[in-house]
Amino acid sequence: MNLILLGAPGAGKGTQAEKICEKLSIPAISTGNIIREALANGTEMGLKAKEYINAGKLVPDEVVIGIIKERLAEDDCKNGFILDGFPRTIPQAQALDEMGIVIDRVIDIEVADETVVKRMSGRRVCSKCGASYHLEFKKPINDGVCDSCGAELIQRKDDHPDTVLDRLKVYHEQTEPLKDYYEKTGKLKVVEGQEEVKETTALVFEALEN
Repeated sequence: MNLILLGAPGAGKGTQAEKICEKLSIPAISTGNIIREALANGTEMGLKAKEYINAGKLVPDEVVIGIIKERLAEDDCKNGFILDGFPRTIPQAQALDEMGIVIDRVIDIEVADETVVKRMSGRRVCSKCGASYHLEFKKPINDGVCDSCGAELIQRKDDHPDTVLDRLKVYHEQTEPLKDYYEKTGKLKVVEGQEEVKETTALVFEALEN
């Protein structure tokens, strides 16, 4: 089964991709991860991406699409895959179609913006060991201090409320139109994200089966 996961930053796509991966034994492919892999492996597209990254520029669509194409050609994708973070735009979705990649199901995980801001802005990470915490859902024993190593907990720039709101704005403008794009194909299933991860997972599997 070839799947695409849609959803705003902080909607929990990565966690759900892992759950589907475990159940269906197909690889979960995150755009960020495969770009890093392509860079590390020195593939043709990875070297092209490196030129843009070193220049402080965004990696253009044609390079990202090339990296996706390289990854989907690998043996572990023969029985299916989960795309998380791609496509992000209508042109990327069209490029996927032009590659002859048949998508069986698109799962859109819906979470309200205010919930996303609350989830992401409450995150804290250890400045030393990288352990993750949340001010509401996973508090450290002592405020601002890592349970594991005692180092200071910090808020990443990506998790600052202003940054989260900016990312949501980009998502609504560029990625959300994909819902209409895939709804027209009859492949879109919308799942309402729940407070409990396992409840969202149950709805995702239900959407995959129906």
